[in-house]
Amino acid sequence: SECLMSGLAVFGMKFPSLLQFDHGMDDEIIRHNLASLYGVQHAPCDTYLREQLDEISPDSIRKPFTSVLFAVQRDKALEPFRFIDDSYLVSIDGTGYFQSDKVHRDQCCEKRHRNGSVSYYHQMLAAVLVHPDQRCVLPLAPELILKQDGSSKNDCERNAAKRLLHDLRREHPHLKLTIVEDGLASNAPHIETLRDLGMNFILGAKKGDHAFLFDWVDHSEVSWYETKDKNGKHYRFRFINKVPLNGAMDCDINFLECWETSPKGRVQHFSWVTDFTLTCENVYQIMRGGRARWKIENETFNTLKNQGYHFEHNFGHGKKNLSTVMAYLMLLSFLIDQVQALSCNLFQQAVVASKGKKRFWSRVRSVFTELYVNSWEDMYTAFIYGRKAPVLVPDSS
Repeated sequence: SECLMSGLAVFGMKFPSLLQFDHGMDDEIIRHNLASLYGVQHAPCDTYLREQLDEISPDSIRKPFTSVLFAVQRDKALEPFRFIDDSYLVSIDGTGYFQSDKVHRDQCCEKRHRNGSVSYYHQMLAAVLVHPDQRCVLPLAPELILKQDGSSKNDCERNAAKRLLHDLRREHPHLKLTIVEDGLASNAPHIETLRDLGMNFILGAKKGDHAFLFDWVDHSEVSWYETKDKNGKHYRFRFINKVPLNGAMDCDINFLECWETSPKGRVQHFSWVTDFTLTCENVYQIMRGGRARWKIENETFNTLKNQGYHFEHNFGHGKKNLSTVMAYLMLLSFLIDQVQALSCNLFQQAVVASKGKKRFWSRVRSVFTELYVNSWEDMYTAFIYGRKAPVLVPDSS
């Protein structure tokens, strides 16, 4: 547990590498702060930390994701994420977190190049709670895209999605979920899985991938609706319920198409398939839900890459699970930060007082390495009001 908490501290403090984290382990201040902020009484060295994390099954780290979300739900902080019919939008997409031309193990996926060389890589399928009106996103436990035991073939995103959806339903049996994904997911087997699990869906659908569907819609009686938003953007919707997804006629869906025109005349086109019955009253909101899928790219992956989490850095591969465990701990740290940004008043004020997230995280790491800190509350309060001693004591005078 102390190795896991130390790994979490690497990302919580936004250290760029395990080596930089390890350099401070002989410092009395850092050892004190690891104990007071993360409960680590005996900080492991870099080598021991890697060895221990390498042995841990990533599945055992799924429970903290669920525990954090339950705490958010229990304290009613999840209410702003409610979508249509009291469901919650979950955006799903894949991303890579390790790549090497040399280092690998049996479960690494392989990419063979024309020159005969081989690259090895790890990917994961991430799932994130999103809402069109919320800047915060809440990541759920991801699903790995790795070679399965005994298989000589690469795993694929479609198989990983099936495992992920079943895990989500098992871990959140009573949560109403609406899944938003890109056009790769708008196929009959995937939609059947979603329906079997009692999940709603809004899935991208492109004309090039669904020629039969678009041709059917073009020759059917459809409904039209137009509206403007507060920013002057004009929306024109075409929609129809109960149409076949493909030529096999084995999967009926509802189809929504949208043209957005900006005040400057720029036109964007979007289209989705969904199981929500479409009406003039809900097409605008469903459109916004479908477009919230991009929050997994913009507010999740881009944040992990560019705001101190060092997502593209290789924290080590290990012989078994090290790289995967580190990826899980990074996402868990990101979830904790997002929950604080959503519902912790002290955290929010400390970020404002620091004049932005980047400067805030820089101050957090500086304080962690240079001053004795007795609690997170002390740290955030000192950021807001200033301090009055070498030990981080908030100036409450």
